[in-house]
Amino acid sequence: MSKVSAAEDAPSTAPEPPAAADTRIPPEAGLAQPLGAGVVTALVGFTSSFAVVLTGLTAVGATSAQAASGLLAVCVTQAIGMILLSYRYRMPISLAWSTPGAALLASTGAITGGWPAAVGAFAITGVLIVITGLWQRLGNLVASIPVEIAQAMLAGVLAPLCLAPVQAVRTSPAVVVPVIVVWLVLQRFAKRWAVIAAFVTAAAGAGIAIAVQHRRLDLTAMAPSVEWTLPHWNWQAMIGVAIPLYIVTMASQNIPGTAVMRSFDYRVPWRAAMTVTGIGTILGAPAGGHAINLAAISAALSAAPAAHPNPRRRWIAAATAGVVYLLLALGSAALVTLIATAPKGTLETVAGLALLATLAAALAGALKSEQHREAGVVTFLIAASGVGFLGIGAAFWALVAGLVVRGVLTHRG
Repeated sequence: MSKVSAAEDAPSTAPEPPAAADTRIPPEAGLAQPLGAGVVTALVGFTSSFAVVLTGLTAVGATSAQAASGLLAVCVTQAIGMILLSYRYRMPISLAWSTPGAALLASTGAITGGWPAAVGAFAITGVLIVITGLWQRLGNLVASIPVEIAQAMLAGVLAPLCLAPVQAVRTSPAVVVPVIVVWLVLQRFAKRWAVIAAFVTAAAGAGIAIAVQHRRLDLTAMAPSVEWTLPHWNWQAMIGVAIPLYIVTMASQNIPGTAVMRSFDYRVPWRAAMTVTGIGTILGAPAGGHAINLAAISAALSAAPAAHPNPRRRWIAAATAGVVYLLLALGSAALVTLIATAPKGTLETVAGLALLATLAAALAGALKSEQHREAGVVTFLIAASGVGFLGIGAAFWALVAGLVVRGVLTHRG
């Protein structure tokens, strides 16, 4: 895993585009292109993983209203951060909520201290992210975690969620089977839109099921609202939630996010990005937001040449995505209300399908090194088991066990 270099602390911009390109592309000529790319970035980012966020928040004790508030909080905080960073540095710096972090919460389940303790852990995660931006050694420490251990822990966390569609076929086949079929077809012909199409199919199926069964939607609950929770701190939540959430967010989102941006000749201002996302996480925690970070996969949608031929104009795409996220935040409560009345397994199916690609990549990373494959397998199995000890979730113990096994086997000769 690559380490964060000191050079990343200094803000920098993309290389100057060729002069000829500037003369061919007037500033006003391609405005529709980055605006469209920004809308696509937000829609893909939101619809592809919001179900994972709701699943994770609910698993650690949030009510439906608190989960909706949490979804709204991460939408708003990442939107504001995205707009500020992209405008300040004139770079397409995209932010996202921590999808692996939400999956971690889903696998952790109920924790000692309940929802207030989870909120306290979210705030601690934000503090750690801010410290990472200010203190380079902490970032280097996270980056030094062996890639097979970090990926194996993530894979173990994701595995139970990715099994959900299989289990949901048994409980709600009429809704779930069409969702899976649509996802599979789009994977073949338009991969980027597969999860979005699956979500639309799930929403349509849920709507039909609600109408057929004459279920009533609580229209008053569909209005966006913020549910404030006073954070509570205990050592079990700090060790079992905050530390794994911080590690998985850094290792699976922030560090890869800088690499994706570098591939398009942008150097992310590391200190500023960590400060903004860390403070955003802290501010969003009392409203139920778990963590925001640099976007990794969706970052390419606004940073690639498809967003604009001129690299100096692509920041408009990221800023536009931020504005769209503010609009999408208004629909968070309506989504939760619809899902609450949908057939069992609908939300879990969408979340599981959305995470399959991430699971495949994590498994590949975990088992890539033949020398450390045993450590990766041990880490994966403990994380996937969901079995915790001393009130601390399985993800933490998986990380510890994987490092111990790797250390012992590395020195066995």
